[in-house]
Amino acid sequence: MPPQLQAVLGDITTEQVDAIVNAANSRLAGGGGVDGAIHRAAGQQALHAACAALGGCAPGYAKATPGFRLPARWIIHTVGPVWSGGDQGESEVLASCYRSSLAVADEIGAGSVAFPAISTGVYGYPPDQAAEIAVSTLSAADTTVELVRLVAFDAATHDLYLQLGAEPA
Repeated sequence: MPPQLQAVLGDITTEQVDAIVNAANSRLAGGGGVDGAIHRAAGQQALHAACAALGGCAPGYAKATPGFRLPARWIIHTVGPVWSGGDQGESEVLASCYRSSLAVADEIGAGSVAFPAISTGVYGYPPDQAAEIAVSTLSAADTTVELVRLVAFDAATHDLYLQLGAEPA
């Protein structure tokens, strides 16, 4: 059954949910943007060690670690595609990030999950196309997750989620 979708404008590291999704790099080594913010908020040393034990992650897949100092119990790390013009399979990889993250959430028993706008930062994915993929993929998901929050860092992305049918939180 598809989860309830809510759009939130804010900081994903403060979300009161069972799991947050990290838009990670393939080494799961931390970085800039949301990835760096999550590593800092969770506790860099502990999260770095947990991520190193996972041995990286391929684009379109997801792996979980504890949330450490975050309000969320879990962090689900997923690696989005780097935008290369749209004809290199980016949309399928991005949709797979959402599906794989929900599959991991089901495995760990997370009933609520917060997602950032995957791949729209330094990976260059056009925000309007990324939001459409996020909402359409999550709206069609067969999952035990009951609530998904799409956490936007900026008002423009938040507005896209609302226009595409996510409810205001």
